[in-house]
Amino acid sequence: MTAVADPYELVPTAPDVDAYVRLRRDSGLSPKTPEQAGYAVANSWAFVHVRHRPTGEAVAMGRLLGDGGWYFHVADMATLPDHQRQGLGRRVLEWLLAQIDERAPANPYVTLVADPPGRPLYRSLGFVESAPQGVGMVLGTRPTS
Repeated sequence: MTAVADPYELVPTAPDVDAYVRLRRDSGLSPKTPEQAGYAVANSWAFVHVRHRPTGEAVAMGRLLGDGGWYFHVADMATLPDHQRQGLGRRVLEWLLAQIDERAPANPYVTLVADPPGRPLYRSLGFVESAPQGVGMVLGTRPTS
């Protein structure tokens, strides 16, 4: 019996800007402009994407923001709907966490914002909810003076 080749390849770089924009939009994350995507692609501490070998298409991604010393934030965890439930999010997140283990000093502080669909994955890899000690917040509309 011959082994079936893995149809997915983990690529330890950012996808191109167009793929980044498409992955965010098509996986249900908030859309970003090509200009915003260019900064994300160029300025992440670590970035990985998954390519579907038969088509060459980027189908999943994730990245780390951080100072390289102690603070890291997991961002842009995204998998296209047709490729979900294949373990790609786990592969991406395990690769990102391995980068911290290999390249950063001991005792890093690693955060992420967990949308409901991703919570089981994040919990399975050791993430815990920070509330009530802390809650995530975003900057809304600034009051005018």
